[in-house]
Amino acid sequence: MRVAIVGAGLGGLSAACHLAGRDHEVVVLEQQERPGGRAGVIEEAGFRIDTGPSVLTMPGLLRDVFAAAGADMDDHIRLRPVDPMYRACFPDGSELRLRHGREAMEDEIRTVCGPAEAEAFVRFCAWLEQLYEVELRGFIDRNYDSALDLARDPGSMWKLVRLGALRRLAPTVASYFQDPRLQQVFSFQSLYAGLSPFEALAVYCVITYMDTVEGVYFPDGGIHAIAEGLAHAAAKAGAAFAFSTTVERILRHPDGCVAGVRTTSGEHVDAEAVVCNTDPAFAYRHLLGLAPPRPVARGRYSPSCIVWVAGVRGKVPDSAGHHNIHFGDDWRGSFDALLRDGVRMPDPSILVSSPTVSDKRLAPEGGLVLYALEPVPNLDGRIDWGAQGSRPRDELVARLGSLGYPVDDVVVDRFTDPVGWASLGYERGTPFSLAHRFFQSGPFRTANVDARVPGLVLAGMGTVPGVGIPMVLISGGLAAARVDAYARP
Repeated sequence: MRVAIVGAGLGGLSAACHLAGRDHEVVVLEQQERPGGRAGVIEEAGFRIDTGPSVLTMPGLLRDVFAAAGADMDDHIRLRPVDPMYRACFPDGSELRLRHGREAMEDEIRTVCGPAEAEAFVRFCAWLEQLYEVELRGFIDRNYDSALDLARDPGSMWKLVRLGALRRLAPTVASYFQDPRLQQVFSFQSLYAGLSPFEALAVYCVITYMDTVEGVYFPDGGIHAIAEGLAHAAAKAGAAFAFSTTVERILRHPDGCVAGVRTTSGEHVDAEAVVCNTDPAFAYRHLLGLAPPRPVARGRYSPSCIVWVAGVRGKVPDSAGHHNIHFGDDWRGSFDALLRDGVRMPDPSILVSSPTVSDKRLAPEGGLVLYALEPVPNLDGRIDWGAQGSRPRDELVARLGSLGYPVDDVVVDRFTDPVGWASLGYERGTPFSLAHRFFQSGPFRTANVDARVPGLVLAGMGTVPGVGIPMVLISGGLAAARVDAYARP
């Protein structure tokens, strides 16, 4: 079957690897000059700066995508463990390093927080592992046709209930740890799903499992190297790529089935199936001219973020790691401000990554790369971003400077706020799509197929299973399975 893939982001590349590996005729159309999509890169003045996701977990899932294309991941990229995975910094001046490997993390907790908390960590990891095993097989790595699919596997649902996965996340974590620092360290990941740990269900501790138990990795050359490696693997398996090519319409036959795509240059690319790796809202409104499904049009979207990426001269603080989380005061109040009131956190928690700690080749001699992210409301919030001017950027950079990061000799930099994300095609100005509320997850999330458009399949964070590199890679495999099913007579 001839398949056109719109967008060479990680979801589209995953789909390309799976489909080309199964002998489909695949063409990938990407508006940028190189693959990656959200996982983009700036190469300027000797710096190589990732502009998208900064944290990679679950390398086994990535290895599976390469294998689907008949490739060995080690022939395309080299991953190294990040240790410590995070340096967590707290308002009282204390620090905790999240170490790679359970025993190392147990020792760190014992040293910083005491033996009782270290024993609690062992129990917590055992629970997380059970949770992950149930979720991956029963709920994450699967396609849904309706919510009734949940009833077809009552055993998995019962296991989740028995594990306490439908309780609230924050009190579940607190049931293991007395130290508030550990409660924060093992619950902040809910924000990746667009939720406060006080409203999220414990089922989203699966993200904590990916971070804490499976560990954080970094590829030589940065996160963008993943996209380059997947594109090479897909091409070797037979996929064709058309870069600097913008799709303006998904074409359909009179009966509604897809017929291919039309580019802005007027070229028609015939295809029997189309995998669309764009934001779903953009796909429906601009590429199909159809009303988006209810989750897309009326759903609750995740918070957005402001991101400053830069190539600078100087050195990071001696204690800095690759990833550094600087927690602000009033943990719960910060989430209320962000998610309930739609304003910036009064004392924001921020992520500061300096990938040159792991790979010095990303910057010229004497230079380093900085990536700073602060969660902020999306465009549904109460902030008039147009009236903010340079204030959010200046405040974020000043915060980094106060924490000891070098910000005075900036060679290359980019700043993106919710308006900037919206200009890139992200609904409500958030690069994190729909929040993972219970009724916006699994069978309730935007489906990757639409009965109105036979042959159309969605991939990426806006559809199943959701947000984050591991989920997006899985989405490509699920999309390929949909194409296979459509291809069968």
